[in-house]
Amino acid sequence: MKNETRTVCFDTDLNIEAYSFKGIKQKFPNHFHEYYVIGFIESGQRHLCCKNKEYTIETGDLILFNPHDAHTCRQIDGRTLDYRCINIQPEVMRKIALEITGEDYLPYFMETVLFRNDLVHSLRELHIMVMQEEKDFKKEEIFLLIIEQLISEYDHVFEAKSQQQSNSEIKSVCDFFESSYMKNITLNELSTLTGLSKYYLVRSFTKQKGISPYSYLETIRIGKAKKFLEQGIMPIDVALRTGFTDQSHFTNFFKKLIGLTPKQYMNIFIGECRRKEND
Repeated sequence: MKNETRTVCFDTDLNIEAYSFKGIKQKFPNHFHEYYVIGFIESGQRHLCCKNKEYTIETGDLILFNPHDAHTCRQIDGRTLDYRCINIQPEVMRKIALEITGEDYLPYFMETVLFRNDLVHSLRELHIMVMQEEKDFKKEEIFLLIIEQLISEYDHVFEAKSQQQSNSEIKSVCDFFESSYMKNITLNELSTLTGLSKYYLVRSFTKQKGISPYSYLETIRIGKAKKFLEQGIMPIDVALRTGFTDQSHFTNFFKKLIGLTPKQYMNIFIGECRRKEND
């Protein structure tokens, strides 16, 4: 759409990404991220489904996604969406959690939506500072205070560990995807690997992970593709390296999940932080 604006900045001080989507109506299919996402709605309403719960989110609501939280969302009011978020890699979150709590672990946030949350004001201020490439230490201070409050109020990592335990068969599939994402994988292979029937494997995997095996694999591939694009590797080569059948399939799926084309995403890391508009 002509009035869409999709802006992405990478902050080298905090090692986080900041996304700003304005005027979009895009529906995002069931997927997950390999990093934490902390975002909020500036305007518009969305229907969100995550961890077997459904939400109607709107202005002032804060959204929390842990790594591998499968979710889908779509516009429900006919209007466009304005949305801001920050993305935090697990290794960055681990360092922050250690500094805040003294414990070496990864937080797990049980709440997906914090309705009308006061933290939105601080998150907006942080987001603007990242977008404007400010260097003042106030930026880091706000960032740490946001994470500290989220950990102190919403982190239930120990309870989550017991609830999220996957059986060994499903874990073996996930490990196989991580090591073999660049290959053409079949259900027959996964069935042989686990000793489960194809039907039971798909049903069990989807129930435990909240996302189908194939969607899980494609999300893994997109995560790997992002890292290649950040190194300046051309999209056509990235498509081949990550197991997509062709560049067109790669481009379409990348944009569905990330909201940018692979080339737009790559350009963020080639030059200075810049505004990217939809082609």
